[in-house]
Parts: sequence; structure tokens; C-alpha cells
Amino acid sequence: MSDATLRDYQRRVLDDLDKWFGTSKLKHPCIVLPTGSGKSHIIASFCKEAIQSWPSTKILMLTHVKELIEQNAARMREHWPDAPMGIYSSGMGLRQLGQSITFAGIQSVRKRGNEIGHVDLIIIDECHLVGHKTEGGYRTLIDVLTAINPNLRVIGLTATPYRLGHGVITDKPAIFDELLMSVDIPELIHKKFLATLKSKKTKAELDVSSVHKRGGEFIESELQFAVDTDLQNSRVVTEVLEMAGDRRSWLFFCSGVEHSRHIADELNRRGIVAEVVTGETPKKDRARILEDFRSGKIRALTNANVLTTGFDHPDLDLIAMLRPTMSAVLYIQMAGRGMRPKLHTDHCLVLDFAGNVARHGPITNVAPPERVSEGGGVPPVKVCPECQEFVHPSTKICPSCEYVFPEKEKPKLKLRNDDIMGLDGTDMAIESWLWCAHTGKQSGKDMLMVRYYGRGISDPIVSEYLCIAHDGYAGEIARKLLMKIYWDSMRVPYYEHEVGDDMEKNSVFLNKLKPPKKIIFNRDGKFFRVTERSWA
Repeated sequence: MSDATLRDYQRRVLDDLDKWFGTSKLKHPCIVLPTGSGKSHIIASFCKEAIQSWPSTKILMLTHVKELIEQNAARMREHWPDAPMGIYSSGMGLRQLGQSITFAGIQSVRKRGNEIGHVDLIIIDECHLVGHKTEGGYRTLIDVLTAINPNLRVIGLTATPYRLGHGVITDKPAIFDELLMSVDIPELIHKKFLATLKSKKTKAELDVSSVHKRGGEFIESELQFAVDTDLQNSRVVTEVLEMAGDRRSWLFFCSGVEHSRHIADELNRRGIVAEVVTGETPKKDRARILEDFRSGKIRALTNANVLTTGFDHPDLDLIAMLRPTMSAVLYIQMAGRGMRPKLHTDHCLVLDFAGNVARHGPITNVAPPERVSEGGGVPPVKVCPECQEFVHPSTKICPSCEYVFPEKEKPKLKLRNDDIMGLDGTDMAIESWLWCAHTGKQSGKDMLMVRYYGRGISDPIVSEYLCIAHDGYAGEIARKLLMKIYWDSMRVPYYEHEVGDDMEKNSVFLNKLKPPKKIIFNRDGKFFRVTERSWA
């Protein structure tokens, strides 16, 4: 694959990044790319174009595991066989500095900033691992290199732009300034670049009610003790065998090393050829096991915390989640292993014994983790679903829009048939809509709000916000959406009638348009996300 054959959305990512650098006063963007979108090809093409346009540019490409270093370096060679590049990784036995592009492991170079010297661009793969505070390997190295070159830019790439206990990775004092989201999972599925996941309700559920948390995550020793029992393992394997049918390649995410071994033992006892991969597995044994798994000699593979990143097996067609987690990142990494297009089927079955789908939501719309305050607790706020203002948790009527908060109901203890993809949405026939100006009390930013009113008496009022006056990528996306809405309603371009950034005038103008006949929306936590508007 050469840069001349980049997929359309990969080219769009690079164009959006170039536009962002040309228009934004900020320095450090984070590119959000779904698992399976081809990050390494995008990185390679970006590096090639940067070096060929500005030959003196020095780029440091950082990540945290050897497999990703190897993958990113290999893609660089595909795009540019003669690339002036080196690799610095103790795990690979290479210590090459001084080239225009250096692919490095953070563990190997975190204390070598002065030896590395002047760098113009740092690119960080899996950048959700960069800490919010000015501590840790990444931040320490960045601080040293920034002292050498104050104009240093940092570009992050991740499928999961949040960090357990810290919230979204652009929340200050995080280093990243803005999220750039040029492509999403629904587009990649529609274009056949990703396969869908299908989830089914499981009879067996792993009970973690007695497991304590440390740093926001379940304590692993307690987690294994709670879920790794002979009876539970037997029930889980029995149910997998009932649901698997003729599926060929099964991957189990377990709660620990012993749990992985016990599940593999139970599978082998039932006649399913299974092996285990853990952090303790020798390198040669691991390579042999993974090759046998890919070739079909092994039907089931169990693992504990090792096959979430840097492992690709497109024909994987069953994932069993036996690892309850509070980490949305880990949840998406586990599910993402099954989204590569397959030769023999159009989807991967996910059996979520761990309750992760119910805990985090569908992978197309994961609820970011809450940010923990300095005092160790969650900030005492809630969000109004009508106007998106932050209010105190005890507030019953929103002071901004007078929305009446409903009384909380106790959750019902029953199994759910969760939709891991979250792509179906809810149809609602539209009677009318209302555009108005909205200014956030907290942010002070002006935006447009439209409320869709359904024809049914029980239909919800669906609110949508368009921040067309904002700078940067978010404003650009909002303006593009507004132009599309206008075109679909009137069949003439919006810019011919544009009235500027006065939200009140915009609202008067937009209220003259005819509303759509139907919308399709999803719940986005407490809010709504409109995915389709139809005037047909």
C-alpha cells in the first residue's frame, strides 16, 4: 500500500490535520481513529509528507509496546522504502538515533531527552496513556524536549480519547488541546472497512458486587477470586459452546493469569483445542501459539491483559468477555479485536459475561469516564439534558431552561440484551422543530439549538446543538452539518443565505425552513445524538 492508495478517509484525516495546524493557535492535537482504521498507514504517510516538504524536520514516533513499534516501522517502509528512519527499542535490540524519523519505545527513551536533542514533532500512538499531570515517562520526556525546542508539536493518536480517573484527554492539565475526529465506526462499517459486532444476552453473569476498586478499577486479586470458580467457569464454557455454533476462532479475555489457565483447561476438557497467552509466556511460545491460532490449529485462545493492543486476527469470530472492567479504554480494546473484515462471515459475536456493555454503553457511543477530583471524589455536578448546563446534583429545576429533573428510580435487577454496536437508533416522525440561540452559562460560548417535536404524545423532545461560531474542528463540523440540513430542506446551498454569527438572526432564518419528516436518534448518556434526518 502506497500513499497514492490511501483510503479516502485516511487522506481526509491528513487534510484535516493540515488544516488544523494552519488555522488553530493551539499546538497539540489528538486524532481519534477507530480500531482498524489504519493508524500506521496514516502515520507513515504523514511522516513522509512532512520530511519531503521540510527535509530538516525531526520526528520522534513514540508508543509503549514492541509490537506497535514494529508495525509502525513496517508501514513506514511500505510507504517509503528509503525513509531516513531509525528504531530505538531495548525490546528489539536496536538503539538508533540521529535519523529524520525515530520509532521508539517510551520505556527505552524516557530518560534520554538530552541525548535525542532537537525534535520538531512527537507522534504518540495509543496516546490515552499519556498522563494528565506533568509526571510519568511521556510527560517527563516531552518537558525535556520542549526545553530544547519550545516550538515542539505533539500529535496524539488513539481510538479511546479518555483516561480512567481523569476523563477526556483534553481536560486540563492534559497536554492535548483538541480532539480531531474525521472518521467514525459507522462510516467504516458502511464502507466495509470494518465488520460489525453482534452481542447476545448471556445467562451467566460474573458477580463483582463484592470486589473493591483501586484507582477507579477493580482490584485484580479480588476480581479473580470473585469470578474464577469451578462452577462459574463451567457455566461460562457451557454457554459459549451453546452459542458458538460453527464459529472458528474464539478469543477469551480473562480476569487474570490463573483464570486464563482454568478457562483453557475447561475448554480442552470439553474437546475444544485451547491455549493460553499471558505476560509470562516465552516469546517463541507466544509466536507459535498465535500463528497456530491464526491458522486454525487452535480454536480458542485465552489471555490476561496481553492481546488488547498490537494483536490482529481478522477472522476472529467470537469474543468472550470474562474480564469486568471500569476502563472504557480496555472495553473498546477488547471489543475492537473482532472488528476486522473477515473472509467467512460479516460479523463477530461478543458474549459479554462481564457486563461491560451495560457498564459503558455501545462502542460507537461510549460514556467517557468521570473525572476524579483532587480530593478523590467525583465533582458534585449533573448535566441538564435540555440545555447541557452543569448544575448541582440536588437541583430539581434547571435555572437556565427550567427543565424539571425526574425523580431517580431504583435500577431494576434484570438481564438486558445489550446492543454493543449501538447503530440501530430510534425512529421518530417529526411534527415540527424550533431553532433558538443558546449561550452556555459555564463556557459563555454561543451556539444554535434545535428541538425536534414528534407526532406521538409520548415522544421525547430531542435537542441538538450546533456550535457554528466556535473555532477549530468542532466549529467546522457544526457548520458543515448546518449546510447539509439547509440543503436537504431547501435544495439550495446555505452559504447563499448565510446571515453570519448572530445566533438570534440565524434562529429566525432557520425557523422558516421545513422540518424533516423523520429523524433517527440515539441516547448519548443523558443527551441525544441525531444520526439521520429525512425529508422524504
